[in-house]
Amino acid sequence: MAKMDRVTRRGFLRQTLRIGAASLVVRHANSAIGSVAKLARSKENGWQIGCYTRPWAKYDYRVALDAIAEAGFNHAGLMTTKSKTGLVISTATTLEEARQIGEEVKKRRMQIPSVYGGGIPVNESLKTGIDALRKLIDNCAAAGARSLMMGGVGDADLYEPYYKAIAECCDYAADKGVEIVLKPHGGLNATGPQCRKAIDMVGHRNFRLWYDPGNIYFYSNRQLDPVADAATADGLVTGMCIKDYKHPKNVNVTPGTGEVDFPAVLARLKKGGFTHGPLVIETLAPGDLDATLEEARKARKFVEGLTDGI
Repeated sequence: MAKMDRVTRRGFLRQTLRIGAASLVVRHANSAIGSVAKLARSKENGWQIGCYTRPWAKYDYRVALDAIAEAGFNHAGLMTTKSKTGLVISTATTLEEARQIGEEVKKRRMQIPSVYGGGIPVNESLKTGIDALRKLIDNCAAAGARSLMMGGVGDADLYEPYYKAIAECCDYAADKGVEIVLKPHGGLNATGPQCRKAIDMVGHRNFRLWYDPGNIYFYSNRQLDPVADAATADGLVTGMCIKDYKHPKNVNVTPGTGEVDFPAVLARLKKGGFTHGPLVIETLAPGDLDATLEEARKARKFVEGLTDGI
C-alpha cells in the first residue's frame, strides 16, 4: 500500500507539473497575442482601421476574413461576397446565420464596424420596407456589427418612402446598438449636400453620414473634388469608406495610388467634427489572392500613415 501511495503521489506530481507547464505556455501565448492586438489598436489613435470584404467578392466571405486578418487589420467590414445574394449579410440572412458570421469574425480577433446589406423594398410598400430594414438591423445586432450602411435611392418616386422607412427605424436601431448611415452612392445621394438633405429629412441622431471620397469623384465623373465636397458634410460624418479613384470611372484602386487627396479630405472632415471613428478600406487593385493580400497590407500601412498626421 505504501508503494502504491508513493507511485500515486509521484504520478500526481508529474501530472501537476505538466499541467502547470502547459498553463504557463498558454498564458504566455495569450499574453503575446493580446500584446500584439493591443499594439495594433494603439496605432489606430482613436481611428478603427479596417477593410471590407469587397476585394474578395468572388470568394466565400471566410476567405475574405482570413485575408483581412492576415493583412493586419482588427476590423472587417461586411459587404459583397460569393453567395446567393452577393452579400455577407442581407434581408435573406437568418438570425442564426448572422450570429455565426459574427463568430467567424471574432475567431479571427476582429470586430465589425460596418455592414452593407443591400436595399429595402419600399417599392412594394412602406411597411415592407420597414420590415426589411428591421430585419437588417436585427442581423447586424446578431453579428455584433456597429453600423448598417444604406446606399440610398435613385428613383424620385421612392425618395420619400425610403427615408420615411429609415426614420421609422432609427430608434429601433439605436436600442439594438446599431447606427444607420448613408453613403454618397449616386442617384439622389451622390454629393455631400444631397446626403445632408436626406439626413435632415430623417432628422434623427442615429442616422449619419459615412463619407466616400472615391464615390464623389466617380459619380461626378471627376467634376467634383471630394476635398471641396467634404466641407458640406460638417457635423454629419461618423465613418468613412477609404476608396480611391482613377479616371475614367475606376475605383478598383488601392488607396494612396489614385487621385483622391486623402490627407486633405481627412483634414477637412476633421475640421467638421470627424475626429475619430471607422476608416474602412473598400476597394483595392484587382489581382489573385496573393496579390490582393499584398495590396491590403499596403493599404493598411497607408491609412495608418494618414492617421499619424491627424
